[in-house]
Amino acid sequence: MQLFLSLLAQAPTNPPAPPTTPAGGGASLLLPAFLMAMVVFMFLSARSQKKREKRERETMFAGLARSDRVLTVGGIVGTVLSVKETEVVLKVDESNNTKMTFVKTSIQRVLKDDEPAEAAS
Repeated sequence: MQLFLSLLAQAPTNPPAPPTTPAGGGASLLLPAFLMAMVVFMFLSARSQKKREKRERETMFAGLARSDRVLTVGGIVGTVLSVKETEVVLKVDESNNTKMTFVKTSIQRVLKDDEPAEAAS
């Protein structure tokens, strides 16, 4: 018993220190932070691109005028006869004087005078 008490008296009274993490422990947070930054960057760039495209389309719609050649989203090429608030009347056939009415948003783009219809699609 004497031996047991002497060993107990010699035992250190401070508890052992907890194990330390290796120096590379912070690297586990690097990958999620990088992925989060990439997602935010992609979101912001897509948002700004949509805003730019919307602004360009609004400018195109505001600039539509009589005798402009346009291409619709359906692939029809025609000449603008009249522009209303939400509609555009196109002349699509010269020989029969065929006219078609389209919603303004169905105009894909305005063709230049020297641009052939085949290159438009």
